[in-house]
Amino acid sequence: MGSDFGGWLRVPTKCRFCILGVVAGLGAATMLLAQDEATTTLHAYVNLVQIPVLVLSPSRQPLAPIAANRFGIKIDDGPLFRARHVRLEGDDPISLSILLDVNGFDKRLLPRIDDAIAELAPLSLHPRDHVSIYAMDCSLIRTLDDAPAEGVLLKSAVDRALQPWISRGRRENEHGCSTHANLWDALTFLTHRLYDLPGRRVILAVTDGSDKGSKSTWNELRVDAQERAVAIFGLKYVPEVGQFRYWGDGTESPFDAVCELSGGLVLSANEWSLKKELKLFTTMLRGRYIVEFPRPFNGTPGPHNLAVMIDKSHAFIRSAGIAVPMPDPAVMADPTTVPSDPSRTPELGKRRILTAP
Repeated sequence: MGSDFGGWLRVPTKCRFCILGVVAGLGAATMLLAQDEATTTLHAYVNLVQIPVLVLSPSRQPLAPIAANRFGIKIDDGPLFRARHVRLEGDDPISLSILLDVNGFDKRLLPRIDDAIAELAPLSLHPRDHVSIYAMDCSLIRTLDDAPAEGVLLKSAVDRALQPWISRGRRENEHGCSTHANLWDALTFLTHRLYDLPGRRVILAVTDGSDKGSKSTWNELRVDAQERAVAIFGLKYVPEVGQFRYWGDGTESPFDAVCELSGGLVLSANEWSLKKELKLFTTMLRGRYIVEFPRPFNGTPGPHNLAVMIDKSHAFIRSAGIAVPMPDPAVMADPTTVPSDPSRTPELGKRRILTAP
């Protein structure tokens, strides 16, 4: 079986049961019926978990569609449970934030990126998708905030985001910034901002992946992204895109870990392949699987490890994190509540995530 990383998820205050895996937990409904002498009332509560899952070939390329009955999940290494429903993400609305890191990026790539991003609309990004544009420069700059994906709008926002960096480069006596925005802090801000937006939440960070002194750690960012169902993708500059296209140079990279543990991955591009790689990025998003399963019957408060598996496959699988509310005790104690069938829900295993003291 192909398998995802597995991972961890910190429990938010408002949520008492959380699952690792990647993007928003939309819900289906389980019906509750209450009846008195005169009226029959239909009640509903959220019981179905949805997780976007990135499935690629071992060489990180899109695959032909995979049959839904081949998908299974394990929570805390419990018994394998077949997904209730699996579909392609397709045209689900996306809330996308693009971060342009001008502090640690190659100058040969950024001058071409406005046209490359603009050309994503309307074929790869649709009007129902909303985009925010940020530049990580002397400070974090936002030039587009949750706007429909329109080519002219995207190009203008990217140009305005890069203008301070371009202007500094033209001034001979300008040696750069006295202070810099830092990568983990910037991505944390974007993650929190996305949490308030609808749709499938995604960040694309155009960066070399280096942090130069954030208050947040990469691990705190990873937890935030998993908890808020935000998938982070990276795009690095590589002069010659070849055998190290996705795997880097063999050194451990916190940025790679943040991306993959949130349900994304790091791509690479040069000035000639930039447009192609950006279109591949959106193809990957549209080609993710939305894996649905009921909330575990024996769920307990706290972080839990979720593994998505595919029968007879060596695919590269990365799933997002999600926060799932515990059942309301008052509802469960109500005699009119229709009880769940434990045999129809995943069963938690005994493997627990280690947490820092």
